[in-house]
Amino acid sequence: MMRKVLMSLALCGAMVSPVAAQEDVSVGTGAVLRGLDKMTGLRTDVTVPAGSAAMIGKLSVTMWECRYPEGNEAGDAFAFMTITEPAKSPDPIFSGWMVASSPALNALDHFRFDIWVLSCTTS
Repeated sequence: MMRKVLMSLALCGAMVSPVAAQEDVSVGTGAVLRGLDKMTGLRTDVTVPAGSAAMIGKLSVTMWECRYPEGNEAGDAFAFMTITEPAKSPDPIFSGWMVASSPALNALDHFRFDIWVLSCTTS
């Protein structure tokens, strides 16, 4: 039993958000996201203010927070977002941090759409 508890604690410690790994980060006012419709090949870039939602194809993307290395707005962005497919269910199909430099690290798993963060906005 004690071994299970220790393993659980070790796993929780390993799942620290990617933002915590950076020491000096700034918070942006929103994020630039890119969506790809895998069936048509249509690529769409959308700027979403923090706390707002935007539609990319049939998916609703709520962007909660975007962080970037302090003093480098064009640097590696980390965005926390929730993605739903309103026509099917109000439950999220994705909720978590996406990393601009590693979109496959924590990616949306959807049969038709890919969505990833490009950068944070600062104004």
